[in-house]
Parts: sequence; structure tokens; C-alpha cells
Amino acid sequence: MECSTFSKYSWLDFAFAVIGVCTFLFDVGSDLWVAKEFYVDGDFFWFGVLVCFMVLSSVVVQMFSWFWYKYDRELQGFQTAGENVLLCSDGRCKLYCWLHVLQLGFFFRHISAIKEGFQVWWRGKRGSEYAVYMTHDLSMLRLIETFCESAPQLTLMLYIMLRTNRARTMQYVSVAASTSSVAWMVVDYHRSLRSFLPDKAQQGWGSSVLYFLWNLLLIAPRVGAVALFASVLPAYIAAHFLSLWPALVLWAWRQETNFMDSAGGEWLYRATVGLIWYFSWFNVTEGRTRGRSTIYHSLMVSDCTILLLTWWWYRDPDLTQSYAGGLVLALPLAYLVGLLLKGLYYTCSHPKLYSQSSQAGEDVPDTQEPRQFHSLQTAVSSPLWNKRMAGHAQYFYSAASPRPLVSSTNRNKSTSALSEREQTYL
Repeated sequence: MECSTFSKYSWLDFAFAVIGVCTFLFDVGSDLWVAKEFYVDGDFFWFGVLVCFMVLSSVVVQMFSWFWYKYDRELQGFQTAGENVLLCSDGRCKLYCWLHVLQLGFFFRHISAIKEGFQVWWRGKRGSEYAVYMTHDLSMLRLIETFCESAPQLTLMLYIMLRTNRARTMQYVSVAASTSSVAWMVVDYHRSLRSFLPDKAQQGWGSSVLYFLWNLLLIAPRVGAVALFASVLPAYIAAHFLSLWPALVLWAWRQETNFMDSAGGEWLYRATVGLIWYFSWFNVTEGRTRGRSTIYHSLMVSDCTILLLTWWWYRDPDLTQSYAGGLVLALPLAYLVGLLLKGLYYTCSHPKLYSQSSQAGEDVPDTQEPRQFHSLQTAVSSPLWNKRMAGHAQYFYSAASPRPLVSSTNRNKSTSALSEREQTYL
């Protein structure tokens, strides 16, 4: 089933897969070490909070992985072709279920991707599309894992350092692990989206570097503001999150997200999007991206300003004298630079794509000459085209939103329903 519309699996794809699993293992190892240190030192409250973050993020990631496994089993021709890769045979379904129950499904996907990628890249085995398919899923799962665990854990470590006015080695390690996880996720996710472009061979590293920088400069001040607020009013940080997160979930629902293949899965996705939006912007639907992004950043600027002013009012002047002024100036300045770099990215480095079914007058975030989503349109009939990430690439790169060609109400009933669902993404 090799075809020209699929990205060929290269040594760089294999390197990203290996680095991804190494980053994952390093992150898990550092989490366990920090948890052990908290327990040994008698800090049982922080031990419990950290373990809750780890368990919650693991459960969410395993749920997404299991949902996708169930969806993929319904694709025509996928079970037979991918049997040795994703355990799609009926006899192995129970084994794969237990792997997810034991919180090992995500790790197994990493190992499967490395195994298949090595056979494709080094041994020249046919099946590049299977390796690419798994790579795209892993990129999305890493994104979810990062914002469910790494970003909250980074906030927690900064809060503890600010609250106690000291830092231990394990805290530095945890901050480094969480920061590297966020940084790697940003580059890996951007690269995964760009692999859907018809001119993938022409893309350079400059675009990814710029994408990484503006995301880092927008995420870091947000995490810092939340940590500073928590350091002076720890009892109110949960109330702050619970007052903002439901509104963000409701906003995702109002945007009519269409990422999962079931109602339960879609609400899980919306809840996760709300958590991601608590820290960073993440486009989830097609249409007027610039307007939604402006609303989001206006909300974040207002919220971060309130958090910083609250911290400034309640802080201990003696303990914070050495860094208070610098933080109050640095965090807003970093966010402003991040917004400027984001505008530069969309102006100079963000390719815009259009569909022949696009409506005139839609919002166009870029100034470059548009390209057609040619490779997506020609591969729509293949069961090994990763529609989940293709949909996000469509939202991220489209210059104008195309009209849905059909509407599918039940995507798993038959092959025709699956075909209709693929067309709605494109």
C-alpha cells in the first residue's frame, strides 16, 4: 500500500522516535526520583500532589491511546496490514487492553514505533506508512502528556521553590526535565504537522526554531505567573483553575470540535483542550483562527496581570526583594516578545494552504502565496492516512476554511461512513 502521498520514513523520523522515548523515560525517572525524595523527607503533601499529577496524566494519555486503538481497528484493511505493528488482531486485543490498564500502552506505542521505524529505515522493509502513522499519533500523545503532567509539575516545582525560598538538586532536575519535555513536544508537534505539507522536502529548521521560541516565550510567563500567585495564596490556586477550566472546555464545545470518533472520546478531548488552553493556545477547529487567538491572548494577558498584581500585593518584601522587580518586568516583556515572534512566524514562516472549496473572504493569517492541500486530497481514501493529525494540520495551515463535503453521524458503521468522515476533515 505504498503510495506517493505518504511521507517516507527517514533516519530523522527514527531519531525523533528514539529521542522521544528517551525524553519520556527521563521525565518518568525524574518524577519518580522527586516523589521518592519528598516521601523520604516527610513532605507527604507534596508527594501526594506529585503522584496525583503523574497518575492523572498517565490515565488521560492511556485513555486517548485506547480510544485510538479501538477506532483504528474499524478501518478497512488496517487490521490485517498493521497486525504485527499495533496488535490489531483479535487474539491480541485483550493483551493490548491490559497494557493500557497497567499504564503501559503509551510506552508500548513508543517501542512499536521504534521497532517498525528501524525495520523500515535501516532494513529497507516496506511499510513506511505504518511507521509514519504511529509517529503522528505519538506526537499528539506527547503533546497531551506534556500539558497534563509536565506543565503542572513545572508550576508545582516553581511554587515550592518560591514558597520555601530555596531549591534542592531534585527540584532543579524536575524543572529541567519538565522544561525539556515541553521544549521537545513543541518541536516534535510542529514537525509532525509540517509532514502533511505537499512540499515537505523544502521545509527548513528556521520555521521550527521560530515556532519553538514564541511558544516558549508565551508558556513560560504563564507558568511563572501561576506559580507566583500560588506562592502567596496557595489555597486559591485550585479555585482559580476550576473557575477558568470549565469556561475553556465550554469554549471548545462551542467551537464544535470534531477530533474523536465517539461522543465520550470527544468530551475527553475537549476537557484536555481546556487544560492545554490553561497554559497555551492550541487551535482545534478551522475557521477564523486570528479572531479566536486574539480572544484567547487577551484573556491570558488579563488573567496573568491579575495574578502578578495579586502576588505583588501579598508577597513578602524582604524575601522577594532580590527578584521581585525583575520578575514583574521580565514576565510581561517575555509574553510581549512571544506575541511579536508569533506574528513574525505567521508572516514569514507559516505556509498557508487552501482548498478549492474554500469560501472567499475567510480569515487569512498569512501573507505567503497559498498552496493546495494536494497530498491530503489524494490520500483521503487510504485507511492509513492519519486523519487525527491531518485534521490539526488542516486547521493550522489552511488559509481559508473549506466547506464540509458531507456530514457523517456515525463514522464506524460502515466503510462508506468512514470515507465520509475523512472528507469532512478535508
